Formats: sequence, C-alpha cells, structure tokens
Amino acid sequence: MMAEHEYTARIVWSGNLGQGTSTYKGYDRSWTVETPGKPMIQCSNDPAIGGDPGLHSPEDLLLSALSGCHMLWFLHLASDAGITVLGYSDDPVAVGEAGKQGAGRFLRVTLRPLILLPEGTDEAMADAVHSEIHKVCYIARSVNFPVEIEARYRFGE
Repeated sequence: MMAEHEYTARIVWSGNLGQGTSTYKGYDRSWTVETPGKPMIQCSNDPAIGGDPGLHSPEDLLLSALSGCHMLWFLHLASDAGITVLGYSDDPVAVGEAGKQGAGRFLRVTLRPLILLPEGTDEAMADAVHSEIHKVCYIARSVNFPVEIEARYRFGE
C-alpha cells in the first residue's frame, strides 16, 4: 500500500482594479502562490490571453515542475547507479493548443537536459536512467500527455 502525502498552497487573486470582474477587461489576471514558510511567487495569466509577460503563468509552473521532478529523480537514480553528475540544466519545451473558447491543453513536453558527466562515463547507462524516471516521478506520473527526453551530455571535470 502506498502512503498518501498532502501538499498545500494558497492562491490569492491580486487583480481587482476596483470593480472586481464587472467587465472582462476590467480586472488584472495577476495572483500569488503563498506556500507556508516559502517565498511568495507572483503569477499571471498567459500573455497571449491578457497576462503579464513578466510573471510566471500556470503553464510555466507546470513545465518547471515536470522538469524539476525529472532532474531530481535523475540525480537520485544516477547516484544509485554509480554515475556521478557534475552539472545539470534543462531547457524544456511544451507544446499546447487552445480552442476558440480559450480551453486549452498541453499536447506534449520535451525535456532537453544538458548533463555534465566525468570523462569516461558510459552515456548509454546515463540514458537508461532517464527511462526509469517516469515510473517514479510524481509529476510525470500525474500528467496525461507524452513527455519525451532529448538528453545531451558533456564530459569534463
């Protein structure tokens, strides 16, 4: 039996410009994520539909969560496999679609990690680690769209 875990956050809309949502264009799409004991995250809607391009959107946060979960599991499983990771960065890409009424969804995500490994590390072993991650990552196991991995490796000290 799997143990349940609970996660909490507080979402607070901060976009009332004085008249609430009395008109569609009369309010701001800004909000905050306030998780107890952690820094507040200022957010907005996707800029394509009226959001502030300088703030994180829900789509940004989902993509970042998926990439971050993959990274943390890669580090863990690589360590278990005897693979030393010296550096890790990712430039993930999400592709979505939106209908005429604004309803949208992610179609797919491609994670593109660049991983620094010591000279002589077996690249095939590192690739094998990626294939195990979607069996254990909370976020990857929770999404209903394909997640592809295009890992790249650099070797050095």
